[in-house]
Amino acid sequence: MIQQIEQYLEEVQNFNATDLKDVEAFRIKFLGKKGILNQLFSEFKNVPNNEKKLFGQKINQLKQTATEKVQSLKENLENSLEEQGSQLDLTRPGYPVEIGSRHPISIVKNQIIDIFKNIGFNVSEGPEIEDDWHNFTALNLPEYHPARDMQDTFFLQQNPDWLLRTHTSSVQTRYMEAHQPPIRTISPGRVYRNEDISARSHCIFHQVEGLYIDKGVSFADLKQTLLYFTKEMFGKSKIRLRPSYFPFTEPSAEVDIYWGLETETDKRITKGTGWLEIMGAGMVDPNVLKNMNIDPEEYTGFAFGMGIERIAMLLYQIPDIRMFYENDLRFLNQFKPII
Repeated sequence: MIQQIEQYLEEVQNFNATDLKDVEAFRIKFLGKKGILNQLFSEFKNVPNNEKKLFGQKINQLKQTATEKVQSLKENLENSLEEQGSQLDLTRPGYPVEIGSRHPISIVKNQIIDIFKNIGFNVSEGPEIEDDWHNFTALNLPEYHPARDMQDTFFLQQNPDWLLRTHTSSVQTRYMEAHQPPIRTISPGRVYRNEDISARSHCIFHQVEGLYIDKGVSFADLKQTLLYFTKEMFGKSKIRLRPSYFPFTEPSAEVDIYWGLETETDKRITKGTGWLEIMGAGMVDPNVLKNMNIDPEEYTGFAFGMGIERIAMLLYQIPDIRMFYENDLRFLNQFKPII
């Protein structure tokens, strides 16, 4: 047994390596949990008593020699690698950094904001968890009003007077509370409605709503503002306003643009009519102004609102609204800037 240990000592002393992997394999062979040294220690009980002292000394010598050999080889190899690294050409260009991109909803939202900023609208924001007053009652939707059924609402279980806002009109009510006319603001943001998720609808989506209140504001001002927007956003100069109903505007209208029938895609998305609905609009109901302590005898105003996803789907010909929320890089990479 002593002779076997002497052979192991000779093997350790003669070992050399040019790679850290070889050093690690050597360490495992001699110093590992199932290595040679542990095997020798387990044999200690079988050694005759008159040889145990010498046997123990030889094992400790082998352990010390193997440990020092591993440390020495590791230090030499690591120092060698550092010297090689210091000779690298640091002026060489690094690996290219992949450029990210804005989400299509952010792109379209920013375009809409820029268009309305050019004609004096500022941007206002508000909470996504809203109270009943700002989301419904102040907007001419008192409790039990049948028009509340137009929007399936997420109410908070702990307090039914609080809810996830169903439109960014709630931001406008807060803005009117804090500011006196003239008011000219747009309110972009995320809204929530308890709707089934499909290719055309989602329970989470984004809106931009606009509000203009001043003396002498007319329906003609609303029409010209919307015509300016459609020209800037879509390059389309033909719109129509169809009578509609919204609780907080009177009169109210659905706004359509003439998209055209030049291609098969035009015919498909307009269902052969050439017209596309893009938003709702109308003159602010006097009751809303009264609720906000604004005199309807002195001031009038208009409001409008549009879905950002709907605009993005038109601009980029995206067939499924769910694609905006799936975080699929194959989809998002299409919106990278061209360098």
